[in-house]
Amino acid sequence: MTRTPGDVATRNFTFVLGSARSGGNTEALARHAAGGLRPDTGRTWLRLHDLPLPEFTEPGPGDGRPAPRGNEKLLLDATLGSTDLVVASPLYWYSVSAATKLYLDYWALWMGLPDVGFRERMRGKTLWAVTAYARGEARDTDPLTGMLRQTADYLGMRWGGALLTRAGRPADLEGDPAVLRRAARFFGDPG
Repeated sequence: MTRTPGDVATRNFTFVLGSARSGGNTEALARHAAGGLRPDTGRTWLRLHDLPLPEFTEPGPGDGRPAPRGNEKLLLDATLGSTDLVVASPLYWYSVSAATKLYLDYWALWMGLPDVGFRERMRGKTLWAVTAYARGEARDTDPLTGMLRQTADYLGMRWGGALLTRAGRPADLEGDPAVLRRAARFFGDPG
């Protein structure tokens, strides 16, 4: 059976890169995984280090909040515009990087914006995790994957899964064909 363009909803993957370093193992792993997507799948790459957010301050009851602008607006729009959101963060102290945590903290602010409908618009999207860790065992990533899986559950999102690998140096990742094959199949057929 041949598919026509109307048969498959277009998928748009947004890759949120949480490393402070460009081109590290986590980013390389995410890019290998993206290479397995169908050519007509949308891909947006956002490096949080290049899109700094102000320190998170939770507003009190009744505090007015200005509409998002600048980097915050760009991140909000990309988040809401995706069908699949990939959090690609190295493992730092058993969790996501500080920049990734700050980005996720902003989700709480966005849920409180009455004109955005953040929670409703996140429902049904798929949340994925990609991480490389330099030391330890795969179980050491449990806090990272648990936090993201619970975030997906809380917002009514689907949990796509976690792509994990141990890699301390770039050669570790590039020299492991099994990891690269697993990465290329990670997202499956998004159509």
